[in-house]
Amino acid sequence: MAKVTINDLIKLKAKGEKFACLTAYDATFSRLISQSGIEVILVGDSLGNVIQGHKTTLQVTTKDMAYHTACVAKTDPRSLVITDLPFMSYQTSDEALKTAAKMMRKGAEMIKVEGGHWLNSIILDLVERGIPVCGHLGLTPQSFHMLGGYKVQGRSEADAKAILSDALGIQEAGASLLVLECVPRQLASEISAKLKIPVIGIGAGPNTDGQVLVLHDMLGLSPNPPGFSKNFLKDANFVSDALKCFLNSVKNGDFPKEANWYD
Repeated sequence: MAKVTINDLIKLKAKGEKFACLTAYDATFSRLISQSGIEVILVGDSLGNVIQGHKTTLQVTTKDMAYHTACVAKTDPRSLVITDLPFMSYQTSDEALKTAAKMMRKGAEMIKVEGGHWLNSIILDLVERGIPVCGHLGLTPQSFHMLGGYKVQGRSEADAKAILSDALGIQEAGASLLVLECVPRQLASEISAKLKIPVIGIGAGPNTDGQVLVLHDMLGLSPNPPGFSKNFLKDANFVSDALKCFLNSVKNGDFPKEANWYD
């Protein structure tokens, strides 16, 4: 099968077809996810939680992300590979360019950054230099102390307007994708409809263009998985079956269900 590109995701959005994304941190799961047909792999800084055993993602370093990106990319996956830039590694354009370049050299095909309007000039500088960018709004784990913990974002009218404004600004700056995490279903639907770029949801309802989960959550390996997740291995015989079930469930609208989103 041909390599998945951002243009393929844009075409899926235009046709109203859903796509799937999973995190991966090593060669074994990179290969399995790619073979399952899942369109996007995210080398997430969630590795701080599920691989390193930290309570947050804040301890993850640029060296960590580069190492795991290289592990994922070595299998030459068909899936589009996106890598998180870790906490405090992209606060200025110069810093972001250096960190992103390191990830791209290790095999990332796009980088992901968390934050709103303050990132616009940084995104613009990255894109102008040939580095594709995915934004991340709503519950941004690197800022959870400022957000008062892991809480749903955008429930008030003012907060919802701010997230929508940030989403439009990120698109205008040149980002190619946007992740919305833990925002009310209606807000995620509105943003997905107004943006030309594909929107990937996690705990954001059924109407985003794609869905992403943390690999360990969807395989039932996490001790305290978030409520928006689902254990796809529970009714599967093999990990490969669970991966395909996740993909098919996203494609046909069986996931997420009401229990997996917020109103």
